[in-house]
Amino acid sequence: METQPGTHPAEPHHPNVAKRLNWLRAGVLGANDGIISTAGLVVGVAGATTDSMTILIAGVAGLVAGSLSMAGGEYVSVSTQRDTERALLAKESAELAEMPEAELRELAGIYEEKGLTPELAAEVARELTKKDALRAHAEAELQIDPDNLTSPWHAAWASLLAFAVGALLPLLAIVLPPVGLRVGLCAAAVVLGLVITGTVSARLGGAKVVPAVVRNVAVGCLAMAVTYGIGVLFGVTVT
Repeated sequence: METQPGTHPAEPHHPNVAKRLNWLRAGVLGANDGIISTAGLVVGVAGATTDSMTILIAGVAGLVAGSLSMAGGEYVSVSTQRDTERALLAKESAELAEMPEAELRELAGIYEEKGLTPELAAEVARELTKKDALRAHAEAELQIDPDNLTSPWHAAWASLLAFAVGALLPLLAIVLPPVGLRVGLCAAAVVLGLVITGTVSARLGGAKVVPAVVRNVAVGCLAMAVTYGIGVLFGVTVT
C-alpha cells in the first residue's frame, strides 16, 4: 500500500480520505433510512392483512419509491452543490487574473492565521501560487479540490443502492416467515440491522456507540409500533 511522503506504513495518509468517509457515512445512513421506512411500511401492512402478496407488493413499492426518492433528492442536492463550487472557482479564477497581488496577500494572510510567521506565510503563498494558483486558493479559501468536485450521479447511485440494500432486510424478514411469526421476526431483524448501522455510523463519526445505537433502535421500534397499530386499527389483527 502506497503512502504519501512523510508518512510511515503504520499510518498511511490517503488523499480525499475525509470525502470517502463522508460517502461511507452517507451510505450507512441511507441503508438505515431504508431499514426504518420499509420496516414501518411492511409491519403496518402486516398489521392490516395476512396476505403475503399484499405485503410483498407494498414492500417492493416502498423500496422502489424510497430508493428513487433518495436518489433524486441526492442528485438535486449535490448538483446544486457542484454548481456552487463551479461558480466559486470561476470567481476565484477571475480574481486571480484581475488582482493577483491582492490574492497573494490574502493567501498569505490565511496561513498567518494558521500560525505561520508573516515571512513564512508569504513564502508558502508564493510557492503554492507558483505551482498552481487556483488550486492553492481554492483549497485554502474555499476548501474545494478543483480536480475532485462532488459528483451528483455518484451520490444518486450511492443513495439508491444504500436505501435498497437496507430496505431488503425488513422486506425479506416479513414475507419469508410463517404468518404467526413474521412480525416478531421482522422486528428482531430490524433491531439487529439498526444496531449494526448505528454502530458503524457512530464509529465513522467518532461518536459514542451506545447512545447512537439506542437512539437508532428506539426510532425504528417507534416507527414499527405506530404503523403496526394503525394497520391493526384499520385492518385485520394477526394472531
